[in-house]
Amino acid sequence: MKKVREIITYKDYFEEFLKKQPIKIQDKIYKVLNIIECYERVPTTYLKQIKGTKGLYEARIKLSSNIWRVFCFFDKGKLVILLNGFAKKTQKTPKKELQLAIKLMEKYYEEK
Repeated sequence: MKKVREIITYKDYFEEFLKKQPIKIQDKIYKVLNIIECYERVPTTYLKQIKGTKGLYEARIKLSSNIWRVFCFFDKGKLVILLNGFAKKTQKTPKKELQLAIKLMEKYYEEK
Protein backbone atom coordinates (compact mmCIF):
# COMPACT_ATOMS: atom_id res chain seq x y z
CA MET A 1 0.00 0.00 0.00
CA LYS A 2 1.13 3.52 -0.77
CA LYS A 3 1.84 5.68 2.27
CA VAL A 4 -0.12 8.91 2.64
CA ARG A 5 1.79 10.09 5.71
CA GLU A 6 5.13 9.45 7.33
CA ILE A 7 5.47 8.36 10.94
CA ILE A 8 8.47 9.38 12.98
CA THR A 9 9.22 9.19 16.68
CA TYR A 10 10.26 11.97 19.01
CA LYS A 11 13.38 11.00 20.99
CA ASP A 12 13.13 7.40 22.25
CA TYR A 13 9.97 7.42 24.37
CA PHE A 14 7.97 5.31 21.93
CA GLU A 15 10.81 2.80 21.36
CA GLU A 16 11.22 2.35 25.12
CA PHE A 17 7.50 1.64 25.48
CA LEU A 18 7.50 -0.72 22.47
CA LYS A 19 10.49 -2.77 23.70
CA LYS A 20 8.66 -3.56 26.95
CA GLN A 21 5.67 -5.09 25.12
CA PRO A 22 5.32 -8.78 24.21
CA ILE A 23 5.90 -9.63 20.51
CA LYS A 24 2.15 -10.13 19.86
CA ILE A 25 1.46 -6.61 21.11
CA GLN A 26 4.36 -5.16 19.11
CA ASP A 27 2.93 -6.79 15.96
CA LYS A 28 -0.51 -5.33 16.65
CA ILE A 29 0.99 -1.87 17.26
CA TYR A 30 2.83 -2.09 13.92
CA LYS A 31 -0.43 -3.07 12.16
CA VAL A 32 -2.23 -0.03 13.59
CA LEU A 33 0.69 2.26 12.65
CA ASN A 34 0.57 0.85 9.11
CA ILE A 35 -3.14 1.73 8.88
CA ILE A 36 -2.36 5.27 10.10
CA GLU A 37 0.40 5.59 7.47
CA CYS A 38 -1.59 4.21 4.55
CA TYR A 39 -5.24 5.23 4.98
CA GLU A 40 -6.24 8.71 3.84
CA ARG A 41 -9.07 8.69 6.40
CA VAL A 42 -8.07 6.71 9.49
CA PRO A 43 -11.05 5.21 11.39
CA THR A 44 -11.44 6.49 14.97
CA THR A 45 -11.05 2.91 16.18
CA TYR A 46 -7.33 3.37 15.38
CA LEU A 47 -6.69 7.10 15.77
CA LYS A 48 -8.69 9.58 17.78
CA GLN A 49 -8.16 13.21 18.77
CA ILE A 50 -8.04 13.82 22.49
CA LYS A 51 -10.66 16.37 23.55
CA GLY A 52 -9.38 19.44 25.33
CA THR A 53 -5.88 19.30 23.82
CA LYS A 54 -4.33 21.29 20.99
CA GLY A 55 -3.87 18.61 18.35
CA LEU A 56 -2.93 15.62 20.49
CA TYR A 57 -4.14 12.23 19.25
CA GLU A 58 -4.02 8.70 20.53
CA ALA A 59 -3.28 5.67 18.40
CA ARG A 60 -5.58 2.96 19.75
CA ILE A 61 -4.40 -0.63 19.99
CA LYS A 62 -6.61 -3.46 21.17
CA LEU A 63 -5.75 -7.14 21.47
CA SER A 64 -8.42 -9.38 22.99
CA SER A 65 -9.52 -7.51 26.14
CA ASN A 66 -6.29 -5.52 26.53
CA ILE A 67 -5.93 -1.92 25.38
CA TRP A 68 -2.89 0.27 24.71
CA ARG A 69 -2.57 3.91 23.73
CA VAL A 70 0.24 5.74 21.98
CA PHE A 71 0.13 9.53 21.94
CA CYS A 72 0.95 11.33 18.71
CA PHE A 73 0.33 14.52 16.75
CA PHE A 74 0.57 15.79 13.21
CA ASP A 75 3.21 18.17 11.95
CA LYS A 76 2.60 19.79 8.56
CA GLY A 77 -0.37 17.51 7.97
CA LYS A 78 1.53 14.39 6.96
CA LEU A 79 3.91 13.70 9.83
CA VAL A 80 2.78 11.69 12.83
CA ILE A 81 5.13 12.14 15.76
CA LEU A 82 4.90 9.23 18.19
CA LEU A 83 5.32 10.10 21.84
CA ASN A 84 4.81 7.98 24.95
CA GLY A 85 2.57 4.91 25.18
CA PHE A 86 0.89 2.96 27.97
CA ALA A 87 -1.35 -0.01 28.70
CA LYS A 88 -4.85 1.26 29.44
CA LYS A 89 -6.32 -0.22 32.61
CA THR A 90 -9.13 2.24 33.36
CA GLN A 91 -11.84 4.08 31.42
CA LYS A 92 -10.09 7.43 31.74
CA THR A 93 -6.65 8.17 30.36
CA PRO A 94 -4.20 8.57 33.29
CA LYS A 95 -3.51 12.27 33.89
CA LYS A 96 0.24 11.79 34.22
CA GLU A 97 0.44 10.05 30.82
CA LEU A 98 -1.56 12.82 29.19
CA GLN A 99 0.53 15.55 30.84
CA LEU A 100 3.73 13.82 29.71
CA ALA A 101 2.46 13.69 26.11
CA ILE A 102 1.51 17.39 26.16
CA LYS A 103 4.92 18.27 27.63
CA LEU A 104 6.71 16.22 24.93
CA MET A 105 4.67 17.83 22.15
CA GLU A 106 5.53 21.31 23.47
CA LYS A 107 9.21 20.34 23.73
CA TYR A 108 9.16 19.07 20.12
CA TYR A 109 7.91 22.43 18.85
CA GLU A 110 10.39 24.38 21.02
CA GLU A 111 13.31 22.38 19.59
CA LYS A 112 12.12 22.72 16.01
